[in-house]
Amino acid sequence: MTSTLDDIRHRLEPLAPTQLTVEDESALHAGHVGSLGGGGHFRIRIVSPRFEGKTPIERHRMVHALLQDLLPEKIHALAIDAHAP
Repeated sequence: MTSTLDDIRHRLEPLAPTQLTVEDESALHAGHVGSLGGGGHFRIRIVSPRFEGKTPIERHRMVHALLQDLLPEKIHALAIDAHAP
């Protein structure tokens, strides 16, 4: 069975990231109402040439589009730091 971290990394491959960090911050939110449903809290730092010329909102939408079916069951909260090289 694939971990949610591995699943997120795999799903972001189409963005051809030159840098990618995915962190599970769920432990920082233990007891939070959203964590009771099983979804985790994750932080993504990604640098991709596909973000060239895109606004921050467009970059976030690109990431969300690849992860949308993981929300909210596997991902309850998602922090995204997305940049072009």
